[in-house]
Amino acid sequence: MTSPQPAGPAAADTTPESVAADVAVVGCGPVGLVLSILLAHKGWRVVILEKYRGQYPFPRVVAFDGETARSFASAGIGADLMELGEPLGQYMFQNAEGRELFSFEAPYEPGRDGWPIATVMHQPTFERALREHVASLPNITTLFGHKVETIADHGSHVSLTASGSDVAGDVTASWVVGCDGANSFVRDVMGTRMIDLDFKHDWLLVDVVFHEKRAFRPNDVQVCDPARPTTIVASGRGHRRWEFMRLPGESIEEMSTVERMWELLAPYDVTPANADLTRNIVYTFQAAMADKWRNGRLLLAGDSAHLMPPFAGQGMCSGIRDATNLAWKLDLVLRDMASDALLDAYQAERALQVRHTIEMSIEVGKIVSELDPVAAARRDAFLIAMQSKPEGVDLAPSAYALEDGVVRCGADGILLPDGELSPQGVVARGAVRDRFDDVVGRGWQLITTLDPYEALGEDELEFLKTLGTHLVRVMPAGIPPKIARAHEVVDVERLYLPWLAGHRKVAALVRPDYYVFGFAKDRADLPALVNELRGQLPLL
Repeated sequence: MTSPQPAGPAAADTTPESVAADVAVVGCGPVGLVLSILLAHKGWRVVILEKYRGQYPFPRVVAFDGETARSFASAGIGADLMELGEPLGQYMFQNAEGRELFSFEAPYEPGRDGWPIATVMHQPTFERALREHVASLPNITTLFGHKVETIADHGSHVSLTASGSDVAGDVTASWVVGCDGANSFVRDVMGTRMIDLDFKHDWLLVDVVFHEKRAFRPNDVQVCDPARPTTIVASGRGHRRWEFMRLPGESIEEMSTVERMWELLAPYDVTPANADLTRNIVYTFQAAMADKWRNGRLLLAGDSAHLMPPFAGQGMCSGIRDATNLAWKLDLVLRDMASDALLDAYQAERALQVRHTIEMSIEVGKIVSELDPVAAARRDAFLIAMQSKPEGVDLAPSAYALEDGVVRCGADGILLPDGELSPQGVVARGAVRDRFDDVVGRGWQLITTLDPYEALGEDELEFLKTLGTHLVRVMPAGIPPKIARAHEVVDVERLYLPWLAGHRKVAALVRPDYYVFGFAKDRADLPALVNELRGQLPLL
């Protein structure tokens, strides 16, 4: 069995002649940073190669969801998350006359994931926090200012060469993950092609900082005006962003002039007298997916594997889901607890979820970017009429259950109703009262109404121990936490017991990426649940 070994202290900019690692991550954006941290927390040696010496100074992503917040907490910045982020507030879609088509309010109280359902971020600030955590981990080596030029998969390992401003670096790793964005070099080396999903538009992005604090209500707006579809959103730390769709007949050069930007901003009382432009770029929003996310010892994550329109705010969130999914699979493969066939389940699981998310983003994008006045009028009438219906309009992103991969199956091989995203609430153990992950621990979790040490045999307990599973018996609210045993927690918010009861189950075996591998219906089914997981992990 391979043993993780520390690679020495991580420097802000390391330039050794050669580095040996368990995993080489190409690209130092949020996805690459989270993946590297999750692997380093398991003790693996990670090297990050980033072609730019300094951090990208401008925001690209402006918000994230509760599931992503849970992953950020796993990556070590949970204590600072609320300080780093801001409430999303009201998000409104309105027509050309300013009439509300539909809207929703994103409360800043914890949602299903134990975190707010939507949080506004200033991406450079978040990335800085993640980089600081990386610098504190001795088994991550960072190679900033090193552009990867060659990658060779030798079957048993991968070698990379990277040119730097100071000295060339050679890296040897067991696995390489390309988190290097839409123009991924790793993807090119893999010979992977991008599948165009036929939704592409040019938009002008303008980031603004006002000279004096300014309140906006609603906080975020999609202006569904066929004369000029426009997006107005907060982007954290006092920044705001306007996005203007490029119309037919307009050139990119015309839209890119400073004079034109101020003309577009003027109707919103944004002028050189009260604001500064901090960034402007004409960007092509598109929908595409890689046809192959793994080739031998090379893998893809984030924008390297998929591109989606921004209208549902799920681009980075999807990349973080990639990182949390891939991290636990790589951990098991590196620990010789599964063969590398387990990594084939990565694309099988994530590609279906990503496709659903892209399709949702496209549908929202079509609502926003309609240019035909007649079609826009029909859209307006339909959405306004929907306001009076009980179900209303719901375009808020939701978690998609796993449809393939490492999920419990029935006797006929058909997926059981498992694979959903597990909730997170507040629990108590002794004097500690906090979110479930912080009290119980992260990784594999067995959540049950039974005493697992009585319901499981020695073989099942030993297997779960090898996985590092946290075995948790949930006790009803009202029981004094101080009398709970080491493996018991009190369901303070009355979340877990109703959740299991609603499924008519007594236990849930949860994966490190928070998705339920499977439920057990009764005491006799619990050992079978554990043994099915053991059977699904491909052996060497």
